[in-house]
Amino acid sequence: MVQYTYSSHRTRHLDKIRKQRVKYPQVAKNIVNTSDILLEVLDARFLDETRNVELEKEIEKQKKKIIYVINKTDLVKSSKLSEIKNTFFPYAIVSCTKRSGIKELRNLIKKTSKQIEKREMREIKKDRVVFGDDKRIKVGVIGYPNAGKSSLINILSGKSGAGVGSEAGFTKNVQKIKLSEGIVLIDSPGVIPEDQYSMSDKKKISESAIFGGKSYTQIKDPEFAVNELFETQKEALEKHYKVKVEDSDELIEKIGRKKGILKKGDEVNVDQTSREILRAWQKAEIKF
Repeated sequence: MVQYTYSSHRTRHLDKIRKQRVKYPQVAKNIVNTSDILLEVLDARFLDETRNVELEKEIEKQKKKIIYVINKTDLVKSSKLSEIKNTFFPYAIVSCTKRSGIKELRNLIKKTSKQIEKREMREIKKDRVVFGDDKRIKVGVIGYPNAGKSSLINILSGKSGAGVGSEAGFTKNVQKIKLSEGIVLIDSPGVIPEDQYSMSDKKKISESAIFGGKSYTQIKDPEFAVNELFETQKEALEKHYKVKVEDSDELIEKIGRKKGILKKGDEVNVDQTSREILRAWQKAEIKF
């Protein structure tokens, strides 16, 4: 059984998260059951970290088509993208903010849809999920929270049907949005594989914040998360904030004073400054 943990900006209390552990794994699985094609949206900065291997196994088990959509490519060097050709297929390289690669993705979706439609009628009836008279090709959009699923759907459909926000798990509910005649997109809440989620492991919580799975407003120990981020992104942080520092503590101190995030007694507010750094990171203001 594939298990996931749902991430939502409206679910701020742990007891509510626990109650949703049953509901939202089924939502994710239903997307696979319902869809003919799955678009897995990945963050180009964290290809492996935002990949849901468990869900991919479920897709393969059900013999569904998958297209890897590598988003946020404007935030990485071209050399980083060379990894894609050897690991992901078929794939589309896009940037929702720059609106690049969308035409190529559309064509790939249409090409894959035609492959399905050309199957013998007997195979279509066996392999495709049809509700009532709805025989449209259903394209499910899945991905890690904040990977850009809803933004992608809005661009593909030319509408603002899917709510978009930088808060992890902002997508409200499962939604069907028309892409073209005979093809419909299905959006769903972002899910995090259970082995990547923890409510007590500080390191996993921090990694979730770095990869966008947990919002900077929700994380309990933002200072620890900044320290984890600093371990791998020291150069990017120094370049963005135009500082030279030895460790994350010094970074927080300098940024707090520079931005005037202080407490009484002229002390830096470590919590708020750490959240500000994580905010800038999650909103892709910090390039690397």
